[in-house]
This record gives sequence, structure tokens and C-alpha cells, in this order.
Amino acid sequence: MTSTSEIQSAVVIGGTGKTGARVAQRLTTAGIRTRIASRTSGTRFEWNDQTTWRPAVSGAEVAYVTYAPDLAVPGSSTHIEEFANLADREGVRRIVLLSGRGEPAAQKAEQVLADSGLEWAVVRASWFAQNFSEGYLLDPIQEGHLALPVGEVGEPFIDVDDLADVAVAALTRTDLLGRVLEVTGPELLTFAAAVDAISTASGRPVTFERIGLQQFSDAMAEVGVPSDVLELLTYLFAEVLDGRNQSVTGVVEEVLGRPARDFTTFAAETARMGVWS
Repeated sequence: MTSTSEIQSAVVIGGTGKTGARVAQRLTTAGIRTRIASRTSGTRFEWNDQTTWRPAVSGAEVAYVTYAPDLAVPGSSTHIEEFANLADREGVRRIVLLSGRGEPAAQKAEQVLADSGLEWAVVRASWFAQNFSEGYLLDPIQEGHLALPVGEVGEPFIDVDDLADVAVAALTRTDLLGRVLEVTGPELLTFAAAVDAISTASGRPVTFERIGLQQFSDAMAEVGVPSDVLELLTYLFAEVLDGRNQSVTGVVEEVLGRPARDFTTFAAETARMGVWS
């Protein structure tokens, strides 16, 4: 039995990103007045410019919050604490935070939110399936060769549509408050196996190569990846992909009443859209 609360207004911090755009669309479809706040939206929001915070949250009852570039970076927990305090003063009563699985700095930010006095929930995830179709991995996939500094580690890739559905549930249901909702896909796949699935679904050859961390870093710098994003990617590949996340949870099915979407289904549906052609 789930319980819902009447929500009239929401703000989505990072509302133009992979998860934020989907959360905003779902809230709007549900009839909730939703403000999108990001670096590139009409309502500008910058984590490093606190003058943008109040206009973003003012008048919203609930907030979905993504931190850029990632909660793993230094100073994120301080920002989350300051943001929660301001949101509280502005009348926001509930925050749902997107967090990183297996990231100690992210878990510190989660605790800060839990201690804020606001209603809260955390949606904790690791690698998105859509990183292969909407993110920095798309170009190499389209070119037919993906080279990453990762070996035989299994990753439970989460479909961002499932994540967004869970986030909206946490924003609108009271039974999920005070919980860390660790979402995963239903299976563990190596990156090589994920690339094989994409190759099969798209009907075109896509190969995977394991490379060294320095080689990866140099290649990313050459194509202009910003230094803060490069530092984050290096950290994720060097530390978080050490096997600590080699487990699946049943949270998606528990919250939504249906199984999490598997990677093969994601790949087939994405291939039909022509993204990898």
C-alpha cells in the first residue's frame, strides 16, 4: 500500500540533464507545476553561484536535486547543506537527491541531507544505460570502437527511465521518505558485454578495448573534456569500478511494482530510434 501527498509545485535542479529532464517531464504530465533550473535553462542555476539558488527554489514545495558534476567532488556536501538550509527557508519541504553508488563523498552528502530537518529521500545509482546513447560514450559507439580503462567488472546498468520513475515516486509518495533507494538494473554486465549487446541490437560492428587509465585520460583531454569532468571520470574508473557495485537490488520493482528494464531491452529500443546508426 502506497501513500501519496498532494504536491502542487516542484523544482528540478539539473532539469536539462539525463535524469532531470525525465523527472521534469513526468511531474509536468502529472499536473504538477514544475520549474526547470540548470546552467542552460530559463531559470539559471549554478552550484558555484549561490545568487542563482533562491530564484530557482522560491515557491516550490519539493525539489529533485542533481549535483554537477557529481557528489564525488570535494565540497559537494557543503553545497548540499547550504542548499537544504536555503530551500527550507524558502518553503521547500521535501528534497530527493540523486546520489552515487559506492562513492564515500556522495554518502557524506546524503547524511547532510538526512540531518537537514527536511523530508528527504535519496535515489542512489551508478552507471546509466543511457551513458552509451546520450553521453560521452555515444561518439565512440557510433564510430564502432569503445576503449575504456575497465576490465571484467560487472555493472548493474540502470535505465534512466526507471530511475526517473523512482525519483518521481519519492517526490510524491510519503512511504518512501527517509529512505536511500539504491536502484540498479536486473543483471550484472561487463562493459564489453554491454558493447556486444549494442552491436547486436544495432546490427553494426562495435568493439570494446580495455586500455590504461593514463591512455584514457590523455584521449579525453585531447577531445576537450573539461578538467573537472576528466578528474571525475578518472576517479570513477580507478576507484568506483573496483567491484564494490557488483550486486543488484530489487528497489525498482519494489517501488514501481514492475521489474527494472534490462540492458538488452534498452539496447533494442535505442537501436530502433537510430541513435547508433
